[in-house]
Amino acid sequence: MAGLENEKRFTILSKQSLHIPFEIVEAASLPADEQDLLRAAFEAAKGAFAPYSGFHVGCSLLLEDGEIISGNNQENVAYPSGLCAERTALFYAGSIGKAAKIRKIAIRAASLTIDVNQPPTSCGACRQVMVEYEKRAEQPFVVLMQGARGDVLRLNGVKNCLMPFSFDIEI
Repeated sequence: MAGLENEKRFTILSKQSLHIPFEIVEAASLPADEQDLLRAAFEAAKGAFAPYSGFHVGCSLLLEDGEIISGNNQENVAYPSGLCAERTALFYAGSIGKAAKIRKIAIRAASLTIDVNQPPTSCGACRQVMVEYEKRAEQPFVVLMQGARGDVLRLNGVKNCLMPFSFDIEI
């Protein structure tokens, strides 16, 4: 019976289209709070511990009261033991009781070996965590992604744009 339910669901999904709204914008055209958030993410990237990849990522969260919380990637010689910037910042916000107050998230990346002039996108694990924190906030996040320079990828909602088929259960 479960196979039939999955087949039915797939048939319904396969007849629909997926539209992912996004903007590519110049940083200077963004509102002041988003420019500040991108700067904070770039500063956070400078503190990343990335001796193996040389790829420094910073993530900053804008809370409803204007506070900014940041995190950066932390590598480990046993690669699975490291943590991405997005999860570092989000888990910190959760640990201090501010997960529901997140409104915007900015991710910036720079490298010691390559020119990062394209917006970096989050890995799958970070996208899943971002979806769950967005759910806790009870409203879509504005998501900003920018390399060390160049245009900004601006999205309205993690679930809507980055992870439309995320894993979800009701708790």
